[in-house]
Amino acid sequence: MSTATIFVTGHRGLVGSALIRRLTGLGDYNLLVRTHQELDLINQSAVNDFFANNQIDYVFLAAAKVGGILYNSQYQADFLYENMMIAGNVIKAAHEFNIKKLIYLGSSCIYPKHAPQPIKEECLLAGPLEPTNEGYAIAKIAGLKLCEKFRLQYGKDFVAVMPTNLYGPGDNYHPEHSHVIPGLLNRLHHAKINNLPEVEIWGSGAPRREFLHVDDLAEALILLLKTDTKNFIPDTAFHSIINIGSGVDIEIKELALLIKKVVGYQGEVVFDLTKPDGTPRKVLDISRISNLGWKPKIELEAGLEESYRWAIENNKI
Repeated sequence: MSTATIFVTGHRGLVGSALIRRLTGLGDYNLLVRTHQELDLINQSAVNDFFANNQIDYVFLAAAKVGGILYNSQYQADFLYENMMIAGNVIKAAHEFNIKKLIYLGSSCIYPKHAPQPIKEECLLAGPLEPTNEGYAIAKIAGLKLCEKFRLQYGKDFVAVMPTNLYGPGDNYHPEHSHVIPGLLNRLHHAKINNLPEVEIWGSGAPRREFLHVDDLAEALILLLKTDTKNFIPDTAFHSIINIGSGVDIEIKELALLIKKVVGYQGEVVFDLTKPDGTPRKVLDISRISNLGWKPKIELEAGLEESYRWAIENNKI
């Protein structure tokens, strides 16, 4: 019996690289990857040709245009168009070429800005989105809805997972385009080595966020790969969405002080109250994935220490 082939899109990104590490360790699959230069997922014809020329069994759709709050808010048209095209092309090809299962990586930003906490999957489309990343969120909603509609119309085993804020090896440490954890690690590290007296952080520090180590997410994704989810449709409000998070949130101020400790920075952390905070609180209800037997294993401080070591060893900061 031949070994199944898994196409991991976005294999050099945070999620994709974690999947490659874990799947390689299992040794049970043939892994298929392409760089953006080798395969432009925005090009529908190229995507169809690729699927036609490869015997693909499973797809992890982890490719996306991503960035932090500033980058997201400044380039919303790009985020909307590129992410919508990537999702549409890959999901449609997975249908056309009879892929056994597709797992689509969404984002917790799809949920309303003021959703009840913790956020259940049923909260989708129940209120306005956070304006600063509306373009990205709408693209992700389009992708998960496409999974849902192919599931309902054609019986496809297409699952959309909604991870919380992720961090870990493979993260983006760009000083302007990174998310909160790599951004803070970068800034506090440079403040330490340059003996700066203080580091300024956007906003009040009061918003609460949930964080998950990307290796914990990879474990959840592989569990879903191996689980028969084709008929996993509990009610009409949920067709293909599964939240994945830690179930625990932390104030941004607390996070900044924890990263200050991990980095060993001795100066002060101050907050710029003139800058936006974004969503006041965001933590996911992870009952669905927990009911399948999954739970995160990596504590936040230990994960931050590992991330900091990785960033230094790989010259990312």
